[in-house]
Amino acid sequence: MKKLLLLGLLLRGLCSQAQAPSPAIPIHDPVLTQQNGTYYLFGTGNGVTVWSSKDRKNWIAEKPVFATPPAWAQRDVPGFKEHIWAPDISYHNGQYSLFYSISTFGKNRSAIGLATNKTLDPKSPDFKWTDHGPVIESAPGRDMWNAIDPNLVRDERGTPWLTFGSFWNGIKLVQLKPDLTGPAELAQWRTLARRPRTATLTDSLPGDGAIEGPFIFRHGDYYYLFVSFDYCCRGPQSTYKMMVGRSKAVTGPYLDQAGTPMEQGGGTLVLQGNADWFGVGHNAVATFDKVDYLIFHGYDGHDRGRPKLRIEPLVWSAAGWPTVAAK
Repeated sequence: MKKLLLLGLLLRGLCSQAQAPSPAIPIHDPVLTQQNGTYYLFGTGNGVTVWSSKDRKNWIAEKPVFATPPAWAQRDVPGFKEHIWAPDISYHNGQYSLFYSISTFGKNRSAIGLATNKTLDPKSPDFKWTDHGPVIESAPGRDMWNAIDPNLVRDERGTPWLTFGSFWNGIKLVQLKPDLTGPAELAQWRTLARRPRTATLTDSLPGDGAIEGPFIFRHGDYYYLFVSFDYCCRGPQSTYKMMVGRSKAVTGPYLDQAGTPMEQGGGTLVLQGNADWFGVGHNAVATFDKVDYLIFHGYDGHDRGRPKLRIEPLVWSAAGWPTVAAK
């Protein structure tokens, strides 16, 4: 779950105005895209953290997506404290779509919102984020899932699907309307991945099935579902690791390398923590100049477990499984 007090302290004041370039980015839950030779990085933070770079090494802090929280957030999620989690960025038909999470720690009274923009360049006269409000919401006593950690994926027909979820009964998938503002009519809600959860726990608790941060990436004939197992946001005690499964249909079932369905707790290890990085996870995948990259955060073992950005090339085995390229 998102225990982000440390990150809030690290980022306080960074996003109010552009800063000098910095190679060390304190961040949780990063996603990365590129427009006209500039990379734009989005992450968890007050108003949604934004950074820009020309080389993916030296970064400038930009103004956050929201100067003030969306008006609906406090109404729909009591206790929300302006800290917006786990954004997702995509581009389609001349429009950037940013999904984001509104929640409070350890609760599933949560919502995923949508904001759009014609450009990511803050100097452009067309630059303006337009908020479209909540897309999906979860509530205690009604839903055994949590509406956070969104990721938009389009299938081979261009149909939009939203995957999301954290703890409870795992990772979900639902088809969206063409304008992305809500579930499609008569949409079926699917479970893509989950981990065992103690059955006697009340549905008001996240439980002990630690899985979150889904991201679906298409490579070759398969859709790959990346997720994070175990616990983030604990500095040196973080145990995050990234797992993956694949399916020939966006709706699943997603199987790991041993053939175990992720819906039954399966998953093939992509990367885990070590003495240098205590935990690594909540990843995205992006392709730049025909190279696939894994974008994620890790807790720096040489800097008191502070959360920092990592970008690593992905390589694919002959059998089509992703691993981080050896340095």
